[in-house]
Amino acid sequence: MASAIRHESVDSGGVKLHCAVQGEAGRPLMLFLHGFPEFWAAWRAPMAHFAARGWLCVAPDLRGYNLSDKPAGVEPYKVKHLIDDVLALGAHYTKDKFVLVAHDWGGAVAWAVAIGHPQRLARLAIINAPHPFLFWRELANNPAQQQASQYMNLFRLPKAERVLSDNNYARLLGAFGHLPQAWCAELIESWSRPGGLTGGLNFYRASPLYPPAGEDPGAKKLQFKPEDFTVRVPTLVLWGERDTALLSGCLEGLERCVPELKLRRVPEASHWIVHEKPEFVCTEIERFVDHG
Repeated sequence: MASAIRHESVDSGGVKLHCAVQGEAGRPLMLFLHGFPEFWAAWRAPMAHFAARGWLCVAPDLRGYNLSDKPAGVEPYKVKHLIDDVLALGAHYTKDKFVLVAHDWGGAVAWAVAIGHPQRLARLAIINAPHPFLFWRELANNPAQQQASQYMNLFRLPKAERVLSDNNYARLLGAFGHLPQAWCAELIESWSRPGGLTGGLNFYRASPLYPPAGEDPGAKKLQFKPEDFTVRVPTLVLWGERDTALLSGCLEGLERCVPELKLRRVPEASHWIVHEKPEFVCTEIERFVDHG
């Protein structure tokens, strides 16, 4: 039986990150990174599963979210700072390599950690988060993905907080309508904290990866080379194919960027596969970390 969740604070270069922790100290570390617009509690089921099986499970609120610090401005949300947060968390909880499990924006950060610091990771598990080279390719060249990603351009605008909070966060809640009402209530509580939306939206504002918008070519301004984005960590990718924002074209050619890849497509799941199929997600990750 898993231990109770405890709450801790970890300093990452002056930014305090709230962490939910489950399992015994000294056990192998499994670090969970949530996406937009969630927070640490998206990982409750996997944390309980793996803590009961001998892992130390840590799920932070990413900077800008929920109970973590929310630095002012856009610059503190650039990827180099997000990478440093993950490395600081890893160093705080273990000297050894650790397993990184991540979804959505957490996945974007996790890919960057794996590309730049493979020596810190034992394994990487990504859930509905596109590899950066492939996402750049799709945003620059695929009209379907450009259309599916138009929401990103709204999220980058100064009015985004107002639009998303209107009518008790109706626009954001639309993505979660099929999930339990209790979870939606927790999300609203998180978004309602001072600055509770701005931090998450600043991830979009700080990123150079977004679709064309009017005269702004977006991702087309960039020139990426696949060899600069090789992932030298054994990697599991779980992908709910009913994801309407991140299309399955983001998977094409993934094996060329991730030589040690295990890919599981799930046709009946959406972007929110962690909530829809928690047992499947936990089983697949467990097989991967136990048996490769």
